[in-house]
Amino acid sequence: MNRIPVAVYADDPILRGGTVHLLRSRPEVELLGPEDEATATVSLVVVDTVDDETARLLRGLRRGGATRTGLVVGRFDQNSLRTTIECGVAAVVRRAEATQDRLVGAITAIAGGEAVLPGDLLETLLAHVGRLQRGVLDPNAPTLSTLSSRESDILRLVADGLDTAEIALKMSYSERTVKNVLHEVSTRLNLRNRAHAVGYVMRHGLI
Repeated sequence: MNRIPVAVYADDPILRGGTVHLLRSRPEVELLGPEDEATATVSLVVVDTVDDETARLLRGLRRGGATRTGLVVGRFDQNSLRTTIECGVAAVVRRAEATQDRLVGAITAIAGGEAVLPGDLLETLLAHVGRLQRGVLDPNAPTLSTLSSRESDILRLVADGLDTAEIALKMSYSERTVKNVLHEVSTRLNLRNRAHAVGYVMRHGLI
């Protein structure tokens, strides 16, 4: 059996140790040390969430070009999906579902040129592609780029029923900043009030 050279990237030593422990005994996988990471066929990035640091790592691996990347992640939302698409990630496995067989299956699929996504994320991806296609047919239609990440986050909290003070506390902003962001979105998209704003962006798949 040809073993698949795999490099594991995880800043958290517990995440790294757990992943290495799961893969070490599998004959399909050859775990590489830091000095050999450049020769990896598959790079496995293990994180709690897709933050800016994770995005930089994923982009760096993509620029390297010699490896295909899989992501094992704790929390994953639509913005995370967009980032992984942009960074060329071939597979996403939720940490809660990352059994030994699931990881090895994902690694094997990645090495074989396949893509792996949980079913619900696949549905989200297909919906995202559909919106992009509609955007080509109608360039004036709203797209994911209509909102900044901060605007999306605030509107999600509005949709969850939080008021201005609660949003400000949760996001560590001033209440004035929250009001300004909502006013800017409402003005730009011609919206009458918060309910209209939430309904509009949900209807167009923007949050």
